[in-house]
Amino acid sequence: MDATLIVIDSDAELARARSLVDRLMASDDPSDLGRLQAQARLIAAHEETKWPHRPPSTADLIRYIMDQHGLTRADLVPILGTASRVSEVLRDRVIADAGPVTAMPTAPSIWRRHHVRPCKIIAFEQQ
Repeated sequence: MDATLIVIDSDAELARARSLVDRLMASDDPSDLGRLQAQARLIAAHEETKWPHRPPSTADLIRYIMDQHGLTRADLVPILGTASRVSEVLRDRVIADAGPVTAMPTAPSIWRRHHVRPCKIIAFEQQ
């Protein structure tokens, strides 16, 4: 079986490849399944190369959790110690340190109220 696939090396080719995948997904022909899978893999490989995944910083992760649970900076003070420490953590100047695990019960109502499971993040001063 001969099949035509689009090798992606530009944004125009990416648009053509996505259009082809849309057409193949709507097809009732079982022989199009292999072509659909191959073209989807080519698109995924191109996107991984062009826009590689990078893990979020600690500050980004904490800001996301704050946003999702309606937390404010003031809610983090009992966990991180001081308002200035919260500020440093959210500016990515240091990695969050909640202190010893035994210190976590100092803010259990915050964790319960916002349904956030506490975790220990090891302190580390960024160089």
